[in-house]
Amino acid sequence: AHVQKWGKPTAIAILVVGIGGYFIFFRHAPTYQFVTVESGPITESVSLTGNTTPAQSVSLSFGTSGIISNTYSSLGRQVYVGSVLAELNMSDLLAQLHTAEAGLTIAQQNASSSQENLANVTAEQNAIVASAWQSVHGNLVAASTDAYTSNPAPTISGSYTGTVDGSYVISVYASSEPSGASFTYSGLESGAGAVATNTDAPLGTHGLFIRFSGTIPVSGYIYSVWTVDIPNTRWSGYASALKNYQTALETRDKAIAGAQANVGTPGLSSVNDAEIAQAQASIESATAKIQNAQIIAPISGTVTQFDVKVGQFASPSTPLVSIISSTGYEVDAGVSETDVGKISVGNKVAMTLDAFPGETFAGTVFYIAPAGTNTQGVISYQVKISFDKHDARLKSGLTANIDIQTKKKDNVLVLPQYAILQNDQGTFVETLLNNAVKQNPVTLGIQDQKGNVEILSGVSEGEQVLNIGLKAQ
Repeated sequence: AHVQKWGKPTAIAILVVGIGGYFIFFRHAPTYQFVTVESGPITESVSLTGNTTPAQSVSLSFGTSGIISNTYSSLGRQVYVGSVLAELNMSDLLAQLHTAEAGLTIAQQNASSSQENLANVTAEQNAIVASAWQSVHGNLVAASTDAYTSNPAPTISGSYTGTVDGSYVISVYASSEPSGASFTYSGLESGAGAVATNTDAPLGTHGLFIRFSGTIPVSGYIYSVWTVDIPNTRWSGYASALKNYQTALETRDKAIAGAQANVGTPGLSSVNDAEIAQAQASIESATAKIQNAQIIAPISGTVTQFDVKVGQFASPSTPLVSIISSTGYEVDAGVSETDVGKISVGNKVAMTLDAFPGETFAGTVFYIAPAGTNTQGVISYQVKISFDKHDARLKSGLTANIDIQTKKKDNVLVLPQYAILQNDQGTFVETLLNNAVKQNPVTLGIQDQKGNVEILSGVSEGEQVLNIGLKAQ
């Protein structure tokens, strides 16, 4: 038999042909999975974990030290605003309050007596001054302007009630009056009257009267002129009366000022004012001490701590009673500094509670802390969330899984995150053009918790891009 031997070049050629044949007969064209660009809604949210807490809670203690004498509540009891829950022995404090209240009553009675005394003193002194004033303006006479007349002067009577000093000038003239004469007067007042003997005629309107003498015929007064000066400084007792009047004025002012000092004047304090203020301050002090000796509920709710026992010594530094409000619960959670900028007060919240599987609770963000808390180098911000509906099943400390809806958009272009490529050159999607992969730059918007991303630009609705997150099939 003949065996053909091949040389080395021939063997290499056969190997190349074999490998080429393999690729020709066994290589398959690559296949791709595509994702279609769709239009729809997308909601951005932030997920957190928190715990339920009472909307209000307080820890209470006495405001002073002492022995507890009474308790009016217990653990788990419902209490209301203003309820007294416990109190210290207050015998001395109550005595102080009663003493202060009695002091106020006495001060008020003194003030009332002072008011009455002021009124009496004022009335009495005004009467003395008025009498002295009348004395100064009494003993009025009519003086003739004719120094040589021998006719008797008319008589002036009555009490002058005017307030202005001056003179009346009286002129007599012939008239058709039955007596045959009349008079006019001027000066302090103006007017006229009939001359009649032995009869008083009004002289003005300030309480004075004039009477002509009947010792001479009425005709004897015609053409005469008479002057009545008020006051009558020619009266011999005028100087003494004036001095008495001035003394009465000074005495009145001093007496009224003395009575007024106990009553006080508007805008100024008085003896009575000081007494009343002191009594009121004593009442306020005793009342404050009594309140400090009591634990009073500032909110309505349930007592969750009640370490109060009769006979026990209590100090103001030790909380003895805690209350959680009956107004409901809220959720406290911490949000990272990378997410806090996305959250706003008023954002809607969906929550699930481990205690109630399968249920979703709606809520609203109502508080975001203005300052962060540093815990082992991690910065977080406190967020408070209210429940939209009251639920009697809620308790304090329940674990809440929180989704805060920060933004929602409708009718936007959306792609799953696994269809997007991000590298140092930018953000891209890949499309297939003439069996060649092409990268197209895109601009991203918000993304949701399901891995969907809003595409602001770079693609169009219905366009197919490569599913770069999955291996080719």
